[in-house]
Amino acid sequence: MSPRDARHPALSAIDPDLAALIGAEETLQAETLRLIPSENYVSAAVLEASGTVLQNKYSEGYPGRRYYEGQQNIDRIEALAVERARALFGVDHANVQPYSGSPANLAVYLAFARPGDTVMGMALPMGGHLTHGWGVSATGSWFRGVQYGVRADTGLIDYDEVRETALRERPKVIFCGGTALPRTIDFAAFSEIAKEAGAVLVADIAHIAGLVAGGAHPSPVPHVDVVSTTTHKTLRGPRGAMLMCREEHAKAIDKAVFPGLQGGPHNQTTAGIAVALREAAEVSFASYAHAVVANAKALAEALLARGFDLVSGGTDNHLVLMDLTSREVPGKVAAKALDRAGIVVNYNTVPYDPRKPFDPSGIRIGTPALTSRGLAPDHMPAVAAWIDRGVAAAASGDEAALAVIRKEVAELLTAYPAPGLPVA
Repeated sequence: MSPRDARHPALSAIDPDLAALIGAEETLQAETLRLIPSENYVSAAVLEASGTVLQNKYSEGYPGRRYYEGQQNIDRIEALAVERARALFGVDHANVQPYSGSPANLAVYLAFARPGDTVMGMALPMGGHLTHGWGVSATGSWFRGVQYGVRADTGLIDYDEVRETALRERPKVIFCGGTALPRTIDFAAFSEIAKEAGAVLVADIAHIAGLVAGGAHPSPVPHVDVVSTTTHKTLRGPRGAMLMCREEHAKAIDKAVFPGLQGGPHNQTTAGIAVALREAAEVSFASYAHAVVANAKALAEALLARGFDLVSGGTDNHLVLMDLTSREVPGKVAAKALDRAGIVVNYNTVPYDPRKPFDPSGIRIGTPALTSRGLAPDHMPAVAAWIDRGVAAAASGDEAALAVIRKEVAELLTAYPAPGLPVA
């Protein structure tokens, strides 16, 4: 019996093709340096909880108020996840049922806005998210989306511009947060603006939830009406989402999630979220969150030392946004070359990018996954050197150089096994 078959005996027996693909992915995740800031490694405990007989249950409704019988254990599992979320983030109310981040944000709109209302968020090319009212998203089709951005000279949010836009447009909902923001979000400043504009303020902390939980980023909870987050990324849980809010908004949020947008929750995901929240309450997780930031800052400094242009000049969190214009290599070309070198990143627009979104000028990198493997700031100069060599190889078409980097990456990572990966 092969090692893969031993890890997945039932699957290997019934569907060897799929088992082989999963085994290949396990090997890929073990041997490559994963620098996509929205990816991470979950623990073996989260993996186990996410793959249980909870898959067999359908549970429309909420604990104590289900539309199906036989929910005695499911109710306790969901209540456990809710209480852990409330305790970890210090919120009045938590809903752990949203299937992912985008449906969670849609539930916010359903709770507080009506079709045609004005909503406000960071523009997608500036680092925002599709669901913050951007035109190609349903949120930009159903609502009148207005956007704010960052300053061209600093790469930082201009809060005076945010205030002027909010007072001029009077949105029903304002989102703060995004997917490519390397700097600390001033939730207190957003709060004052939202109050003055009469808007509901929502903090989308999908990327930084683990940093908030671990005390490595300020919490939005004292300042906002609603907190939306995914449960993976820096929080190291399964692919799900949560909405947290003040008690006054609890009924509106719950009603928007169910029956407003979805049916029964994915109970196996709820269980995985519960495990991740317990892990995030440990002292060791706070150390992890601070280590993520320390690694990102060290990596940014090493990249700057090699002459790379970084949006905003560095980072305060887990994320670094690189502008490759000066290297004369498009972001997509660089990302694909680095992938062949065993360094997994994503190509990304940069603020005021003259190139098209599917062929942008930048790449986005982050340190959550490599920190989960135990890499430290003293490894970051080597990571920066690999990126530098990989970008140069992308520019020259030197595939041999990429192959050498891939071998070096794999050799380093053998000493730093990833949590949860069943790879011998």
